[in-house]
Amino acid sequence: MVEDMSDTTQETTRTFGWSDMFVAPDEDPREDGGWEGEHATLAGSLRDRRLTFQLKCAGLDAEQMARRPIPPSNLSLLGLLRHLADVERAWFRRILAAEDAPARYPGEEAFEATDSDDASVAEAWDDWRAQVENSERFVDAATDMGVMSKSEQTRVALREVMVHMIEEYARHNGHADLLRERIDGRVGQ
Repeated sequence: MVEDMSDTTQETTRTFGWSDMFVAPDEDPREDGGWEGEHATLAGSLRDRRLTFQLKCAGLDAEQMARRPIPPSNLSLLGLLRHLADVERAWFRRILAAEDAPARYPGEEAFEATDSDDASVAEAWDDWRAQVENSERFVDAATDMGVMSKSEQTRVALREVMVHMIEEYARHNGHADLLRERIDGRVGQ
């Protein structure tokens, strides 16, 4: 028997930004396809998944970003943001470039933190943006998606990392959908 763990004290009403989208089509920053070649397709798809995550978090304050609205899960949008920054750091800095770039939130620490102040959330966004910028520079500089990682412990081609990152964001965008809907009822692609 599965116990219903939903919090009925804070009901939300589902709201749509535009049809089933977060923003009107002419305001949507995503390209959603049309790329030519492997490099452009993988880079464009990953960029769109990153933009989707940003859209899922748009307009929320620090308390909402840190809220864990689906008990007993410890997932929050802030935790996902910190986790995704560490995933970017791990794959592009530590594995592909073999840099000394330890995780900022090892293990489950990204999800354990409950700080909901503006400065902590701004710092998490700044870190994520810095990691994404680094990742994009690495991909833009690659002349071949088959370039192998420099890490001696993990040998993997850039194309495999790109596919993994697209999957990582797609999975967590699904989590973000549920979290956002539970926070304020907002739904959309």
